[in-house]
Amino acid sequence: MTSAYQAIREAIRSNLFPPGYQAAEVEIARQLGMSRTPVHEAMARLQEDGLVRILPKKGIIILALSAADIEDIYEVTIALEGAAAARISSFPIEQREPVIEILRQATLAMKTALAGGDLKAWAQADEQFHETLVAMCGNRRLMRMAGTIADQLHRARMFTLNLRPLPSASSDEHFAIISSIEKGEAEAASRAARRHRQHACDQLLPLIARLNLRNL
Repeated sequence: MTSAYQAIREAIRSNLFPPGYQAAEVEIARQLGMSRTPVHEAMARLQEDGLVRILPKKGIIILALSAADIEDIYEVTIALEGAAAARISSFPIEQREPVIEILRQATLAMKTALAGGDLKAWAQADEQFHETLVAMCGNRRLMRMAGTIADQLHRARMFTLNLRPLPSASSDEHFAIISSIEKGEAEAASRAARRHRQHACDQLLPLIARLNLRNL
């Protein structure tokens, strides 16, 4: 990744560049302290990722997500992470063990953060769990697809983090995924991973509707 791409992507993920934000290429380059060429190249990649739309002669606009978009993204995420969990479960035990350890440590960090009331740290550990599940599955195309939609979903999840009920069941659901992977039970791991993400979707969508959040 180029530094311009990383910088703009992170600005979008963190809502520094919020949905609907529009800026000229030269203005973004100035804010980042970069030349226009890497910013121009980054814009094209970000448009492919579905995070921005290039406006000819005007720069870019940060794309917002509707509730329907989020539902679509979760549908894809559920399928991809289910497949990733199944693939990891089919690895030889010596290949599975390092992955299991990272997943377990991330989940334990979630429990610690939640017990301390630190939702931001909880979200970071949760993201590490899901990124590891995808990154270690050995399917590069799956990794690319999951990475793109994870960026799209991240902003909405962070925006609603303090509005949702405490994610007290999330760690137990993670441990269920880990347990199935540890036993080499591919179908059970896939079901646990899909069920976990479905629960998150079932919690987030009604909240968006109740608060009338049209664009995230």
